[in-house]
Amino acid sequence: MTEASRVHGMPRRLAVPPEKVPSEGRRALFECEDKSLALFNVAGQLYAIDDSCPHQGASLCGGKLEGRVIQCCAHGLRFDLASGYLLNSNSVKVASYPVEVLDGQVFIVTAAEEPVV
Repeated sequence: MTEASRVHGMPRRLAVPPEKVPSEGRRALFECEDKSLALFNVAGQLYAIDDSCPHQGASLCGGKLEGRVIQCCAHGLRFDLASGYLLNSNSVKVASYPVEVLDGQVFIVTAAEEPVV
């Protein structure tokens, strides 16, 4: 990351290793720093969410995938991969992140870092 991007709070792009990019209908667990992210390929569209269910922390990556809905294997909670929200709720959600493809490289875009003082 460049000094300019840290100072100006630009979004942080985490490069996904090519072998971790899931093929259509598949998913992959992606570890970066202190986070575990689940990356899903639904009909050619990539979605990234925190791998930890907000209920009790169970892994979401291994859950049942139906379209763009992932079901937690621990207690059956179902989350929309695009928004991160629990189905039929606007208060409970798992963190979701935009995914970009630049020149063939897949990036998960996380929140902008705080400016360095």
